[in-house]
Amino acid sequence: MDTLAVVFERPRQLSLQRLTLADVPDGDLAVDVEWSAISTGTERLLFEGRMPAFPGMGYPLVPGYEAVGRVRSCDADSGFRKGERVFVPGAAGCFGEVRSLFGAAASHLVVPAKRAVAFDADLGEQGTLLALAATAYHALRGDPKPDCIVGHGVLGRLLARLTIALGGAPPVVWERNPDRASGALGYDVIDPAADPRRDYRVICDVSGDGSLLDSLIARLAPGGEVVLAGFYSAPLSFAFPPAFMREARIRIAAEWRHDDLVAVRDLIDSGKLSLDGLISHREAVVSAASAYRMAFDDPACLKMILDWSASA
Repeated sequence: MDTLAVVFERPRQLSLQRLTLADVPDGDLAVDVEWSAISTGTERLLFEGRMPAFPGMGYPLVPGYEAVGRVRSCDADSGFRKGERVFVPGAAGCFGEVRSLFGAAASHLVVPAKRAVAFDADLGEQGTLLALAATAYHALRGDPKPDCIVGHGVLGRLLARLTIALGGAPPVVWERNPDRASGALGYDVIDPAADPRRDYRVICDVSGDGSLLDSLIARLAPGGEVVLAGFYSAPLSFAFPPAFMREARIRIAAEWRHDDLVAVRDLIDSGKLSLDGLISHREAVVSAASAYRMAFDDPACLKMILDWSASA
């Protein structure tokens, strides 16, 4: 079987290519992709050639880790059934000589069953957001929950919604771009320049802007914590004396795990977490080149979805 895939041939060059898909080994699922989402963090770094060295890095590569599709085939003891809608967080290694980091932007995928997650089919394209929701959930492990979140993109919104869903007080969300200030559900969004507070217990940064670290430390209460939940391509540094005076802590939230995916799926099923209003743009996969440009360059684009329905 072959697959149509988004391929980053080299930095800043994207194409759609037909690739030969690996045979489906025992224990793996074959999935027909319906939608995939574009990441403005890791995929942008890959597209621009700024991604730090990772296992599997190199060009050409198939990007993406946010795909939803239907199970085409599976083992009887896989825990899945044919036709079931699943989230796929990537399919590394199934495209032959073309690398994949993380390999979900394709019309057909082969993925180990243990990596996929089934969810309520009625969620539809919103299922592509499960990875970002799991990222937010992983960053929120432990207490106290953040009382300040930096950035009101999709990840910042999910962090705020999950903070409330998990029993925390509604956080303050900082956002400088007025185009992104709307859409809050039960919390306030303000420009940090208008916020006089310097007593935050936990500030969670999802901006990916390492130059903010000193200003965030300056807003902490004594013993406060900065959680770095974005992805930072450049080395991070901070002035020691202000951090010393506050006895500040800095925590890095690593990549989500499979149990985080299951946890956020269950919160969605229970009605405690909504994914409404987070997908702003949709394009057919034939328009992938322009879709990626819009996702990366248009601040009004919260989340871009590629529709693979016509690419079978």
